[in-house]
Amino acid sequence: MTLTQIQAFYFAATEGSFTAAARQLGMTQPTVSELVRRIEDEYRIALFVRSGRKLVLTAAGRTLLPWAKRMLDGEIGGDAALRALTTGESGTVSFGILRNAGYYGLSDLATDFSRAHPHVKLRLVGQNSFEVADAVRSGELEAGLLCLPVPVHDLQTRLIMQQEIVWASASAERCAAPMRVEDIPHAPVILYDAHHGWNDPSRRQLAQRAQLKGVTLEPQIEVESVESAVQLVAAGLGDTLLPSAVVNSPRFPSDIHTTPFDHPLFDTFALVTRKDWDMSPITQQLAHIAVERLLSTVSRNDQILWNDTQ
Repeated sequence: MTLTQIQAFYFAATEGSFTAAARQLGMTQPTVSELVRRIEDEYRIALFVRSGRKLVLTAAGRTLLPWAKRMLDGEIGGDAALRALTTGESGTVSFGILRNAGYYGLSDLATDFSRAHPHVKLRLVGQNSFEVADAVRSGELEAGLLCLPVPVHDLQTRLIMQQEIVWASASAERCAAPMRVEDIPHAPVILYDAHHGWNDPSRRQLAQRAQLKGVTLEPQIEVESVESAVQLVAAGLGDTLLPSAVVNSPRFPSDIHTTPFDHPLFDTFALVTRKDWDMSPITQQLAHIAVERLLSTVSRNDQILWNDTQ
């Protein structure tokens, strides 16, 4: 049975005639009669007693009627749910954002989106980029912002911007010239994102650079947040690498010195979804706001990679 046949049967049963059912469905009376007849022919059983002016259900028709109603309720409910999600009237959006969201203009993302779509449930997950990629890949998140390089197999990646990574120290002497990887071990090293360690995108690039130079990097102190790392550097307990967004923050301590690497390192930000997967319209709206906010933080040395036509 097709959904159209079920519709014809249901409205014929509830309206009492093929003519009335045809008016409800926007069809002709012979079309509705033929759709019901196909069900009867397929199962070799009559659904109506065709006598008099009103259709009367047979035992088979009375058996089918509640099932037809369930099928149509499900179809109507599914249609309503999808329409609500596309129009922003309801639904749930799950989206991954950068862990240090406040430095990238994303602090008010939830506020702005929720004001525009008050009936949509919002789930913003701030994780390390390594975990964002895995969550999008598994379907836990529909899309997300992350920082490369992390494994992005099975993901569709749209580049947004590049931002330089710099070296930071309380020692002006350590920042008098661009930092060479081979000079890093001459002072204690402080690194953040202790949980993910060398899977962190910035650390990963530093480790690859060190490996090429034959340098072993062993952090003296590892902490979870970038704010903790900055505080330790300000206290003179070691040096660290930092995104330019952190250095450009008004909260960044004035007594910490910075310098670029002799061969520049960059964070590359991207919007990711699963391959061959279209974001729902409401998630597209959220992603658009997130990308716009990220691009609003672009500074003089950053490079915009975003292309709206992609």
